[in-house]
Amino acid sequence: MEQRAIKIAIVNTFQDFGGAAVAAQRLHKALQDQPLVEPQLLVQVQSQKQQHLQAVANTWWGKKRAFLRFTVDRLLFWRQAKSKATRYAISPAYIGTNISQHPLIKQADIIHLHWIVFGFLSLKSLKTLFALGKPIVWTMHDMWAFTGGCHHARNCDHYQQECGNCVFLKHPHPKDLSYRIFQKKLTIYENKSLHLVGCSQWIANEATKSGLMSAEVSTKSSIQSIPNPIDTTVYTPLDKKLLRQQRSLAVDKKYLLFGSVKISDKRKGIDYFLEALQILKELYPATLQEVELLVFGGAGEQVKALSPYTVHLQGLLSGDETLRQNYNLGDALVMPSLEENLPNTIMESMACGTPAIAFDVGGVSDLIDHQQNGYLASYKSAEDLAKGIYWVLYQADNQTLTQNARRKVLNNFTEEVVSNQYVQLYKKILDQK
Repeated sequence: MEQRAIKIAIVNTFQDFGGAAVAAQRLHKALQDQPLVEPQLLVQVQSQKQQHLQAVANTWWGKKRAFLRFTVDRLLFWRQAKSKATRYAISPAYIGTNISQHPLIKQADIIHLHWIVFGFLSLKSLKTLFALGKPIVWTMHDMWAFTGGCHHARNCDHYQQECGNCVFLKHPHPKDLSYRIFQKKLTIYENKSLHLVGCSQWIANEATKSGLMSAEVSTKSSIQSIPNPIDTTVYTPLDKKLLRQQRSLAVDKKYLLFGSVKISDKRKGIDYFLEALQILKELYPATLQEVELLVFGGAGEQVKALSPYTVHLQGLLSGDETLRQNYNLGDALVMPSLEENLPNTIMESMACGTPAIAFDVGGVSDLIDHQQNGYLASYKSAEDLAKGIYWVLYQADNQTLTQNARRKVLNNFTEEVVSNQYVQLYKKILDQK
């Protein structure tokens, strides 16, 4: 008798906005090649037509309501935030949509959550969803699933107990908003079949420490690590010399790739990057004539104004082919983020054979093997970041780094490798029911 395919409802707030959406889409695509599963993607608002995808808000009015939910949810929290810098540190999930009766959810054998806040699912929505009694797989793109509402706890370990006295709140106290969210999640998760998946080993390890994931909450839960996949037939090495000639870039220069963000977003480590460039200039003055920056993203002008090196602005990039060409233009990618899980940018760059230099934080070490396929700089050390840039550009064997970077992705992050791991997890969960 032929085995029926396992129906999977993959749930994410956005169709194509943000790293979690990219990861959810890539997993959705990879699972379609697996004969044992039948994946469907459910999002809040559909931004473009796509097979095997449905949106909760289909009408003009539905889309307006979705935006209104997001706005109200944020405004209700902003009054409680410690400062402007922490307005998005917590998602309170006050307001959301009940998707428990959506056809994709009702048909699903397993509900697979990804990033579900920003007005999509509220805590009440989650409670209704969990009450269906269906197994829940939850891929963690940040820490929200196992904290009292924050996406990245930074140096705080309160989630290991029950939250409270939250560092992101204007008026922290033992029974504050973070504590109340934590308690609601305890009730939701109690005795439920919840299976958290860390995109990186780091975040999986952090989840095991959470008071929400103790055996006292549920003996049916589990935590594991499965990375995000990437299509390695799309992200491939290209002829750098030819690409540079086509873009009127010097073939004999060394080019550093950098994805720019707002200068005010301190989490992305741009201050450390700019300081590292100053150190590089002072230690190795000749690099001023030999090294140039290829800056892509939304704040390139700010980087150009502050960088001692020549900057070529690439603008906002989208589309796999555009990104592939961008990664292949560079000799190295610099990503000095202070908070990261398993960054798509580094994975994409490495798949194209372009090594990365990054701080040793979060799940970055799942991608970069120090001085084998890139450089892991000491956390928040501009000096070591500068050292890493110089090592990759001048001291390492470029061909070896390139080959190792590509091989790391082929061995660990292809669609086939990752989807196989998820299929095994799905089967294991259903076998235990």
